[in-house]
Amino acid sequence: QVQLLESGGGLVQAGDSLRLSCASSGRTFTTYFMGWFRQAPGKEREFVAAINWRGTSTNYADSVKGRFAISKDKLKNTLYLQMNSLEPEDTAVYYCAAATGVVGTDPRYDYWGQGTQVNISS
Repeated sequence: QVQLLESGGGLVQAGDSLRLSCASSGRTFTTYFMGWFRQAPGKEREFVAAINWRGTSTNYADSVKGRFAISKDKLKNTLYLQMNSLEPEDTAVYYCAAATGVVGTDPRYDYWGQGTQVNISS
């Protein structure tokens, strides 16, 4: 089992920055990939960013490229999402997820945090 706990959400204005954190515990050594997802009201959950367990490979949704940065601190077992130039369209609940396997070549996210709310005012 892997436990995930997000923090850092809040209400900010458009153009501001936020940094989300995700503390992980349990069998973190089984983690293959970690990612951030988000779900806006009335919309499906969507992928935001992911990073491999070594921290050497990242990928992003097109909508956040150049504005968001995913990183991890292996010693602290903590995942981060630095969000800059925030837009009202970024308003959503942000979830941290851990993948312990793959489906084909895609990470299989088995564990999820409870989410943290991010609200961006215009």
